[in-house]
Amino acid sequence: MIVERIWTTNAYRNFNYLIACPETGEALAIDPLDHQKCLAAAKSKGWEITQILNTHEHHDHTGGNAAVVAATGARVIAHHKAAGKIAGMARGVKAGDVIKVGKTVELECLDTPGHTLCHICLRSHTDQPALFSGDTLFNAGAGNVHNGGDVNALYSTFAEQLARLPDNTLVYPGHDYIENNLKFTLAQEPDNAAAQARLPAVTDHDPAQSAVTTLAEEKLINTFFRLSSPTLIARLRDKFPELPDQPDAKTVFAKLRELRNNW
Repeated sequence: MIVERIWTTNAYRNFNYLIACPETGEALAIDPLDHQKCLAAAKSKGWEITQILNTHEHHDHTGGNAAVVAATGARVIAHHKAAGKIAGMARGVKAGDVIKVGKTVELECLDTPGHTLCHICLRSHTDQPALFSGDTLFNAGAGNVHNGGDVNALYSTFAEQLARLPDNTLVYPGHDYIENNLKFTLAQEPDNAAAQARLPAVTDHDPAQSAVTTLAEEKLINTFFRLSSPTLIARLRDKFPELPDQPDAKTVFAKLRELRNNW
């Protein structure tokens, strides 16, 4: 499996991805908003885009579909409940479905509601797994629930699915928000040594050259995975005095997301 990460340089700070089979040159485009860059990257590598996967229905992830389909004839794949929300959708997928790319690439669909209720993440069947997480999991952060989402569903996705993936899983999100997310983590956990160490490397960085994190690293720097941190809970109680001494993880997650909404 070959992963080509495409930094769009747009105001939304999108990442687009091409996932290619090294034997056949067939490629899957994930959320190819910047269709020009995606098509140019495929051409330069000698790849043929045969499929598009939209992680969810928001326009900054689907807006390039039509142009890529027109240029390549690729089939559009998305969550099975997204039919009617994504134009030209040819295949609806559910949890456990596998998307095959060429002869060698298999990507397993995870049904990951929260940011929207029709969100898919992809997990690669490779020796070192990779997670293409759309707007569910960001480097050092979590997606918002502003436009058709649900914070309780997002918590369940984190706790019951993402946190249980292998620690060596590579994390490929839909946007570059790591600098701001690390600052948010440190505002809640100023004693987080891992976040302190990572922040200088991403301050005013070039996202096209940024390092890819693993899930193990995310569990150290991403406050949405660190719901039992005593420092975090104490600082949350300063902002939300009604919190009990030992709040449950779902409540901590929801309060963190509420704070992050206005960060």
